[in-house]
Amino acid sequence: MATNIDEMVQVGMHFGHQVRKWNPKMAPYIYAERNGIHIIDLIQTYYHLKRVSQYLTESSSQGKKILFVGTKKQAARLIAKVALQCDSFFVNQRWLGGMLTNWKTIKTSIDKLNQLEMRENNGELASLPKKEAAACKKEKDRLQKYLGGLKNMISIPDIVIIIGQVEEINAVRECRKLGIKSITILDTDCNPALADLFIPANDDSVASLQIILNEFLEAINQGRKIFKEKQKKFKLNH
Repeated sequence: MATNIDEMVQVGMHFGHQVRKWNPKMAPYIYAERNGIHIIDLIQTYYHLKRVSQYLTESSSQGKKILFVGTKKQAARLIAKVALQCDSFFVNQRWLGGMLTNWKTIKTSIDKLNQLEMRENNGELASLPKKEAAACKKEKDRLQKYLGGLKNMISIPDIVIIIGQVEEINAVRECRKLGIKSITILDTDCNPALADLFIPANDDSVASLQIILNEFLEAINQGRKIFKEKQKKFKLNH
């Protein structure tokens, strides 16, 4: 693993929330309290990050599909960037209720988005009456905003990575309902009982998230490489 504890300290990965906002279930991952703020135990952060990275490499080497979810303003762009760099999917604007539990309906909307994009690219929308073309463009932009990160997702993912458990509680519930494995970055106001795998860390600092997500990116791409090599070998032998 490229990251070390010194780097974690530098980006403030150990800063939790105000003591009064804590979730008592996070107690085992809290090192101390300073000036009314909980300090996360970075030795545990390091251990869990290593464990999660190994799991992501292993899962990716089996061709498993991953969805990143995080709609916090400060993290939205970073989440989209990382997901695209490791051939994964993302939701970074708003979690629409039923995105996983009502996948059939969501898939219909994704198909509609792909269809509108195709019509725009081949010039079909431009040849429509002005009012109709504007309505189609507006619909396409709306769908792109919320579903753009799922355009190539043909079925529900195998793993969901959640950034901001409190904000994304609906995504957490849907994963649990469907038995989808979740990986969550847990700040001191989160509940570890709602995550399958987790990393106790500051989930508000962009620098902190950048380090964690870069580790994920590296781990996933390592696994994807193994998967592609396996596929190549299989084709050669058949």
